[in-house]
Formats: sequence, structure tokens, C-alpha cells
Amino acid sequence: MMTTEQIVASHKANVETLFGLTAKAFEGMEKLVELNLSAAKAALDDSASSTQAVLSAKDAQELLAMQASLFQPLAEKTAAYSRHLYDIASGTSGEFTKAMESQTAAAQKQFATLLDSAAQNAPAGSEQAVAMMKGAVNAANTAFESVQKAVKQATDLAESNLASMTQTATAAPKAGKKK
Repeated sequence: MMTTEQIVASHKANVETLFGLTAKAFEGMEKLVELNLSAAKAALDDSASSTQAVLSAKDAQELLAMQASLFQPLAEKTAAYSRHLYDIASGTSGEFTKAMESQTAAAQKQFATLLDSAAQNAPAGSEQAVAMMKGAVNAANTAFESVQKAVKQATDLAESNLASMTQTATAAPKAGKKK
């Protein structure tokens, strides 16, 4: 059985984790708001300068050339925004994942200790039931680790796909410009 001190310490650690994760969530939101404000400001500035440039065009051919030249920076800015957004999301998610893994490891350790204590105090003849219980716990831990690995692989694949899409998005206007 857990002592009162252990229970209090466990609750204290859980509250500290909760407040830490809440702070990380707010940091992520602050970064997101900052990113969106700077993107909105840049879009407004770009819109103003583009409007001035369009209004100063002498003929339709100059206007078409100007319009074509606007696509490259737009694609690059969109890709940069996407990268920043992904960085914020993955950084915040990483903090939550670390906290979850830490809490899970502590809970697994505590449960294993509890299971060992129960096994030592179990009545004679219950060895088979204890062995089955330990086997089930080991199988659950293995399954959990497999899920963690699958999530990590999916995350790595998503990062790779984002990098590929970003590269394609920024390269497409350049290729169209060379024609």
C-alpha cells in the first residue's frame, strides 16, 4: 500500500506537471498569435506595395509581368509560414509527449512495485495467477511501446512530407518563371 506521504507526493507531482503543461500550452498560443500578427502585418505591407506597383503600371504587358512576379514571393512566404506553424505545433506537442512519457514511466514503475509487493504477500498457491498478471502487464507495456514507436514514425513521415511539399511549393513558381 502507498503511504500518505507517497500519495501527497504523487498528487503534488501531478499538479506541477499540469501547471507546467498549461504554461507550455500558453507559450505555444503566444507564439501562434505572434506568428499570425506578423504574417498579417507582412500581408498588409505586401498588399500596399503591390497595389502601388499595379497602379503605376504603364500598360497591360507590364501589369501581366508584375502579376507573374508576385507569385514567387507568395509561395515562399506561404511555405515559411507553414514551417513556422509546424515548428510551433511540434514544439508544443513535444513538450506534452515528454510529460506524458515521464508520467507513464513513473506510473508503470509504481504499478510494477505494487505488483511485486502483492506477489510477495500473495497466499501460497497463487504463483500462477501472479505470473499471468505480470505477463499481462509486460504485454501491455510492449503494446504501449509499439504505439509510441508508430507515432514517432508517423511524425517523422509528416515532417518529411512537409519538407517535400515546402520544397515543391517554392520550386514551382521558379520553374514557371523560366519558361
